[in-house]
Amino acid sequence: MLCVAAACAVALIPITLSAVEDDSSPIFGVRIPVGYRQWELIAPSHETGSFNELRGILGNPIALKAYREGTLPFPDGAILAKLAWKREPSTEFPGAFVPGHATTVQIMVKDSRKYEATGGWGFGRFIDGMAVDRAQHETCFACHQANVKDHDYVFTRFAP
Repeated sequence: MLCVAAACAVALIPITLSAVEDDSSPIFGVRIPVGYRQWELIAPSHETGSFNELRGILGNPIALKAYREGTLPFPDGAILAKLAWKREPSTEFPGAFVPGHATTVQIMVKDSRKYEATGGWGFGRFIDGMAVDRAQHETCFACHQANVKDHDYVFTRFAP
């Protein structure tokens, strides 16, 4: 009986290992940084329309220093993290809104050499900790380039 159980366990190992997926974004290879939830808040935002999201944009120490000093372009090593939740009415306070279910975590990593073709930024969009598909990542830079090229391709402004 023990041999049968051991054989079953060994037979399952390749299946388990092959089920592990790469958690980096297609095209850019960006991952969710360890400890990003402890970074400082750069600014909140609210996306209306079909998104209907509340968002918090966090920055690593390099990004925060650049924001505080008004440094553009951002230096290599700057990382921004946008956390987004569906906007829900508060049950405790009429007219107020609170975060509902989480929708995405989006990461921007500044590396002017590695991401030269995309303004020096690598992008990652994640749902439930996993990167979304290549097609969604192909839209990142085009949107940033069309709307915020003069702010080093970054939408977020610092909320002091």
